[in-house]
Amino acid sequence: MNFDPTPLSNPSHRRPIRELPDTLISQIAAGEVVERPASVVRELVDNALDAGASQITVRLLAGGVRLISVEDDGSGILPEELPIALKRHATSKIGSLADLESVGTMGFRGEALAAINAIADCALLSRVSGQAHAYLLEGQTGEITPVARSTGTTVEVKELFFSTPARRKFLKTDATELAHCVEAVRRHALARPDVGFAIWHEGKLVEQWRRCGDLGSLPALEQRLADVLGSDFVERSVWVDFSTQATPGRPDYAPVIKVWGRAGIPDAARSRADQQFCYVNGRFVRDKVITHAARSAYEDVLHGQRQPVYALYIELDPTRVDVNVHPTKIEVRFRDSREVHQAVRHAVESALAAPRAGQTTTDSTATVANPATWSAQESDEEQALARGVDRSDRPFIQVSYAQTAMRFDTPVGHRVNDMGALWAPPPTATAAAPAEAPAPLPVGDWPLGRALAQLKGIYILAENTQGLVIVDMHAAHERIVYERLKTQWSQAQDGSCLPSQPLLIPAAFAATPLEVATAESHTATLMLLGLDITPFSNKTLVVRAVPTTLAQGDAVALARSVLTELAQHEASNVVQRAHNALLGTMACHGAVRANRHLTLEEMNALLRQMEATERSDQCNHGRPTWRPISLRELDALFMRGR
Repeated sequence: MNFDPTPLSNPSHRRPIRELPDTLISQIAAGEVVERPASVVRELVDNALDAGASQITVRLLAGGVRLISVEDDGSGILPEELPIALKRHATSKIGSLADLESVGTMGFRGEALAAINAIADCALLSRVSGQAHAYLLEGQTGEITPVARSTGTTVEVKELFFSTPARRKFLKTDATELAHCVEAVRRHALARPDVGFAIWHEGKLVEQWRRCGDLGSLPALEQRLADVLGSDFVERSVWVDFSTQATPGRPDYAPVIKVWGRAGIPDAARSRADQQFCYVNGRFVRDKVITHAARSAYEDVLHGQRQPVYALYIELDPTRVDVNVHPTKIEVRFRDSREVHQAVRHAVESALAAPRAGQTTTDSTATVANPATWSAQESDEEQALARGVDRSDRPFIQVSYAQTAMRFDTPVGHRVNDMGALWAPPPTATAAAPAEAPAPLPVGDWPLGRALAQLKGIYILAENTQGLVIVDMHAAHERIVYERLKTQWSQAQDGSCLPSQPLLIPAAFAATPLEVATAESHTATLMLLGLDITPFSNKTLVVRAVPTTLAQGDAVALARSVLTELAQHEASNVVQRAHNALLGTMACHGAVRANRHLTLEEMNALLRQMEATERSDQCNHGRPTWRPISLRELDALFMRGR
């Protein structure tokens, strides 16, 4: 088979320049606008929303390949405007360059209907309020006939890509195309709780989301999020509400940016980024700036490569965002990307910062089994425990400091304060004269309850009004120390260092040549981190000072870990780009370790610090720090009340 060179490969061959026919132009434009049936659904739903529809119904056959019908109850189209609607660059959305620079509608180019009509059999059926009947326009013939219909518009698209069969070969199965069409409508539904949506396929109702309320109503938005994404998404997410303030004296330069919606808690993270929805002025977008900002807000609380879930709505001046970037209108360009990035990050960070422990302190009657179902043989003590009633005569709380000291291997008066010195050690007591027992802790006062015991030197068992709380003491204390270090770091200005404490006896250790070289080349960085590590010889380093927060930790292990981090980031500015990783390493080595026995007072102090520390529900590696077990779950384990 001989190969005939194309004009591009044969410079000597010249072809004349000529205008393309309108039909071919529309088909080329359709290749950019219409990728699959879901693209048609998106464009037609955009038009329905711009027409002020309150109910939109999508009907599909063969995943949208054979038929796409979008019905709305909007304002409709006048009969004399129906033929113009199918022409290229004909639209009612904009009329000047100023309108293009401040687009407030979903569509604006006037390309969608013309492109769809060029590659499919298209028909428009519309009626304006006050008309005696509706009018039907056949896209291929241009014939207009009167028909019956209520106020609104119906657009029917049959046999998609019939005029470009090569494009049809690239479509997937009907089930796959249907899934993409449903996803396209779902994205619109999340942004418009004031509009009802219904999707029919092959005569069967696939999805339906009823109108929830007015646009801008927070209860309506939460109801729509629950309907579309499931009630589990709302239950496992926090509300986001943040806005930036205009620059004083320059409101034209820094207008207000508002960010609201819901951000999933770290426990709700998924392996795929399939539940991340971002809207700019009501338009669903995929933007790297927003995605990166949201991801960076989760960097200290997500484990591994897990992906967060969220539905975020961003509102800003339309003149500060360009939506005319891509034919599909799914990409945008911000005039000040940094401003938007900071707003989104601060919004999500602020929402995730509040500890969720307080959410567990609700009315205990909602989670406790009905007392009427309890056995008649149940004692008063068991009923009081199930109701969360404080019983000061219970044995576990009547433990003196002397008894606590006898339980562990270190006397209380000499125990190292690993919790950050937020409480003073109790007075030393002897067996002959035991100290007075501490006052009982009211159960309802603290979300994480009061400590009962320590399990295997790893977990703290606590009781609150709802049942049992299990705390990973190392992970919890690691987060507390990490947040404290971050606070101290943020307060350090003009090159000042983290507060450090000189060691009474410097800690010397045998170091590798790499560790010695790293310590010598990063002396200034170490000082900023509150560490004083100096070479003692060619093979020995000495730790002379450590951060105050980590004064009671293992100085040698801390020094080795920080030097390892510095060596890995040697080619970059560690202080500016990797200080969170360094602080996290320092916090990990400064936190209490497993098999470290704590007194009840120390355990309670740790619980109180968790309740007051931001992001204390996860350690800085993203692992959870505590888990609740309600009385209802405990009753189910032992079949109580059955």
